[in-house]
Amino acid sequence: MKIAFFSTKQYDRTYFEKVINAHELVYFEAPLNEQTVNLAAGYKAVCVFVNDKLNTEVVKALHVLGVKLIALRCAGFNNVDIHAAAHCGISIVRVPAYSPHAVAEHAAALILTLNRKTHKAYNRVREGNFSLERLTGFDLSGRTVGVIGTGKIGQVYCRIMQGFGCKVIAFDLIANKLLMASGVEYLPLINVLEQADIISLHCPLTEQTKYLINRKTISMMKDGVMLINTSRGGLIETGDVVDALKSGKIAYLGLDVYEQEETLFFNDLSENIIQDDLIMRLLSFPNVLITSHQGFLTEEALSEIAKVTLGNIDDFEAGLQLKNKVV
Repeated sequence: MKIAFFSTKQYDRTYFEKVINAHELVYFEAPLNEQTVNLAAGYKAVCVFVNDKLNTEVVKALHVLGVKLIALRCAGFNNVDIHAAAHCGISIVRVPAYSPHAVAEHAAALILTLNRKTHKAYNRVREGNFSLERLTGFDLSGRTVGVIGTGKIGQVYCRIMQGFGCKVIAFDLIANKLLMASGVEYLPLINVLEQADIISLHCPLTEQTKYLINRKTISMMKDGVMLINTSRGGLIETGDVVDALKSGKIAYLGLDVYEQEETLFFNDLSENIIQDDLIMRLLSFPNVLITSHQGFLTEEALSEIAKVTLGNIDDFEAGLQLKNKVV
C-alpha cells in the first residue's frame, strides 16, 4: 500500500524504516490540513500525528482523493472529525498505548526539574556560578499528588509517585481496582483539586474535559499548587493559568502540551519572532517549564509506534479485524 506520512521528522523516518515491510512510505514534513490535503492524491492511506488537522473539510477531501484509511501514530484522536470519517467510509486506526512509561516518566521529570531547579543549576554552573541561592525545593515524600485520569499513563504515573513516598489521590469516571489496592484513593474531582499539592493531568481531550482547568477549578486548588500537563493542551484555559501564576495561586507549572502548539511545537523557531503572546507570557515566568510535546520521545515508544502503526495498516490491507480501530 502507498501511504502518505504527514508531519514527519527524522526520528519518525528512522524508526519506521526499521520495521518497514511491503508498503511504500512517502514522507512529508508538512502537516496535513486544508492547505496540504491535495498531497494525499494517489495514496490509499495517510499517516498523521497529533497536530495534523483532519476537520470535516479535510476528511471529505481525503474521501474524494480515494483515501480509505487514516492511521494515527498516536493515542489521541481529538484532531480528527470521526463522524465525517464514518460518513465517508474512511477507517481510522490509532496506537492506544505506545509507552505509558515514556509520558508518565516525563511528567515526573517536569516535577523534579521545577521543584529542585536543576535546569537553573545547570546553567549557573556552566557560567561558573556555584551559588545555591534561590534553588531551594521541597521533599516529594509525604506530599499529596492528585491524578486526573487513570488510564494506562495515569496508572504508571501513580505508581511512580507512590515510589517517591507521596500520597496519591485520583479522579476518574471508573476507579481502577488495582490502583485502589495499592493505596490510591479515588475522590470526587473537587476533593482532588482541594487536597493536592501537585496536580497532574492524564485524561483525553473531549467536549467534557475541554478547559477542565479554568478560573473556577483553579480557585478550588491549594495556594502554591504545582500543575503538570502532559496530555493535551486544550485541558487548560491558558489565560486563567497565567492569572493564577501572577497571583501566586499556581506556584509551579510544567507543560509538555499547549493548546496552540501546532504553530510552534516540533519546529525550530529560534530565528523567528513568535506571535503567540500567551506562550511568550508563560515563558517569562521563572516558575514555568515548557517542553515541546517531548513526552513520547523515547526509543521504546518510537519503536512501538512504528510497529503498531504498520501492523494496523497490514490488518486493514488484509481485511482483518482492526483491533485498534476508532472508526
